[in-house]
Amino acid sequence: MFDFVLIFTLSGLNETMENRYVLLSFTALYYPLMIFCNVTVIFTILLHKKLHEPMYLFICNLCVNGLFGTSGFYPKFMYDLLAHDHMISYVGCMIQIFVIYSSILCDFSTLTVMAYDRYVAICRPLEYHSKMTNQKILKCILFCWLTPFFCMSFLIILIARLTLCGFSIEKLYCEIWAVAKLSCFSATVNNVFGYIVILTYFGHAVLIFCSYIYLIRKCRKSIEGRHKFIQTCVPHLLSLINVTTAFLFDVMYSRYGSRNVPQSLRNFMALQFLLLPPILNPLIYGLNLTTVRQQVIRLFFKKQVGIYE
Repeated sequence: MFDFVLIFTLSGLNETMENRYVLLSFTALYYPLMIFCNVTVIFTILLHKKLHEPMYLFICNLCVNGLFGTSGFYPKFMYDLLAHDHMISYVGCMIQIFVIYSSILCDFSTLTVMAYDRYVAICRPLEYHSKMTNQKILKCILFCWLTPFFCMSFLIILIARLTLCGFSIEKLYCEIWAVAKLSCFSATVNNVFGYIVILTYFGHAVLIFCSYIYLIRKCRKSIEGRHKFIQTCVPHLLSLINVTTAFLFDVMYSRYGSRNVPQSLRNFMALQFLLLPPILNPLIYGLNLTTVRQQVIRLFFKKQVGIYE
């Protein structure tokens, strides 16, 4: 029995180290690209007053959260690809858990307030500006961040109270369930609260899907409504399906993953929500929303003109 584990070992890379330079090359290209796409959308929205509307500010929040979540994984992952031993301190492990999982919960919260914004815009257009005030937008953004932070802080406290009898985590990064499995005694309280959080945020997804079924019925009545739905809600639905599927992969793998599955496939399943949502969200909104796309093109076009002048 260990009184207190100071360092964890991450064994997710053990069987794939022969391909570490390929993985490093891919990550070294992918991570900067992901940062570039998110930063481009963020600055485009912040720099143009035309985009200082609730929907675009929530998209900006989604991109900021993508940068926040991936910062908890990719720098450490690239370091591990170059290192012989894959270790992380206890404190570093807790920070990584907090950053990665509060980010995925923030994604759900942001998509939920975006669904509310679309509901008001389509179903109550005359009340939109009176309902979606600056104060309301600020409250929504605070909700997106503070609720996940509270949930993850409480989960970290529950983990910290556990006496651990092991130090090996069979993943590429620190994960809540993996640490809880190392407990010498029952981690029932951790598991119960974890399931409550998971069900609550999957409930967010169900609520959003239900709201969009209602919106589809409302939009069928007018051509303008259908156009507005396709233009602004379809990207939102794609983002929701993307995030929900990726998070479901992680939860199912963490709880029911089999060691008979090849390590490379297990790693891919565990990385779904760190690979797809952070890159697809800015691309979905940046390419599909005409206003954002035009401003992005104008931003880079002006830069090119300045260079040739």
